[in-house]
Amino acid sequence: MLRSLDRLLIVVVVVGWLLGWGNHAARASVDQPNSSQEPLAIIVNTSNPVDDLSQPELRRIFLGERSHWPNARRITLVMMEPGQPERKALVTEVCQMNESDFGRHFLQGVFTGEVFVSPKTLASPVGVRKFVFNVPGAIGYLRASDVDSSVKVVRVGGHLPGDKEYSLRIQPSRASK
Repeated sequence: MLRSLDRLLIVVVVVGWLLGWGNHAARASVDQPNSSQEPLAIIVNTSNPVDDLSQPELRRIFLGERSHWPNARRITLVMMEPGQPERKALVTEVCQMNESDFGRHFLQGVFTGEVFVSPKTLASPVGVRKFVFNVPGAIGYLRASDVDSSVKVVRVGGHLPGDKEYSLRIQPSRASK
């Protein structure tokens, strides 16, 4: 029969395990990119002359603060619907905002004239890929595994999604843990 001190110790260990105490590796994987997190590819139409964008340039584009490509073609933003992990990764990593701040940015920016481009929102990766394929000035994003030859992947800071140094990654959802 267990003594009360032994039972207390078991309860503390179980509660600690449930709260994630001592599970530093799992917490680190949520906070820092690693190879198990899928890269988020930035895509453009194959006719787009841009091959590489810096993180600040990418941010200005996805915040609607830049309206044209170097070839004078108008930029058309395409994004997935709110709640999608790909969108969350872009809004968090590229725009450095949460979803509510992102929406507020566009609402205020369109009203004041500081935002030149509002994003088109589509429901699926296939829809985003087809849109970018059909619109020469379009830019969007997909999981690297959803990219095909119909679109062009742009380097971010000199790196492609397959590179170890590539920084844009989709955080695994907490539900999948």
